[in-house]
Amino acid sequence: MAASTPPPDRAAPDRFAPDLVRGSLDLMALAALSDGATYGLAIQQRLRAASGGLVEANPGTLYPLLHRLEADGLIAAEWRTEEGRRRKWYTLTAAGRRKLTDRAAQWYAYAETVRGLLEPAVGPPAPALKPA
Repeated sequence: MAASTPPPDRAAPDRFAPDLVRGSLDLMALAALSDGATYGLAIQQRLRAASGGLVEANPGTLYPLLHRLEADGLIAAEWRTEEGRRRKWYTLTAAGRRKLTDRAAQWYAYAETVRGLLEPAVGPPAPALKPA
């Protein structure tokens, strides 16, 4: 395949494709918890901010994922009442931190492999596709 330059009018997506997000949402949720305990809405906001708005984890996707991560022992949860509001707070466990580290190493290697295949086919990524 010959290398080509991407067309200049290639527009940035409003959101990443759901199948791309689905394959990495566990990893992103664990990373969002790496700074300390937080609750579901704050996790959603962290994902949105870190992706420049390209990742929108709706509650119907995020909360079942958090419940599964908790069942797998990767996060712990506790109910807290702060400022009169009761929320479930999530914390990364030691097993979750190990999983985050291991999966991050795999993800970086995977992303480099995909990039190595894509760049000769379609050129380097357009600057607008990088999150803010």
